[in-house]
Amino acid sequence: MSLFNITAQTEKFLRNKMHGLGIKESDIVERFILGQGKGGQKINKTSSCVYLKHLPTGIEVKCQQERSQSLNRFLARKLLAEKIEQMILNKKSLAQQKIEKLRRQKRKRSKRAKEKILRLKRERSEIKKSRAKPEID
Repeated sequence: MSLFNITAQTEKFLRNKMHGLGIKESDIVERFILGQGKGGQKINKTSSCVYLKHLPTGIEVKCQQERSQSLNRFLARKLLAEKIEQMILNKKSLAQQKIEKLRRQKRKRSKRAKEKILRLKRERSEIKKSRAKPEID
């Protein structure tokens, strides 16, 4: 019987990942809290939001992606494992990489870079003008 209402294979994968990172169930504090946001009476009455805290590292995770508490328990553990893995391996998540990429794209160009772009545009324009058919009088 699956603890998280998911396939045995998926649960085994999560257990192996947690074991590989040294995450023990005894080190995790789990609480169920009322969710936030849309949902009306249902969200105000059920504690389907899962809060996890990993005591050795102090990493906290809150998950409310699904309506099911058992599925949120699985997703919260998966998220916790990913965060601890990032901390251990010192690598940035895909979300952080996307944010940094957007920041670089939105950054203002330097004055020199703008001048270079405009110079190249003028040069390209001259090349295209030279291709025009000669005017007949």
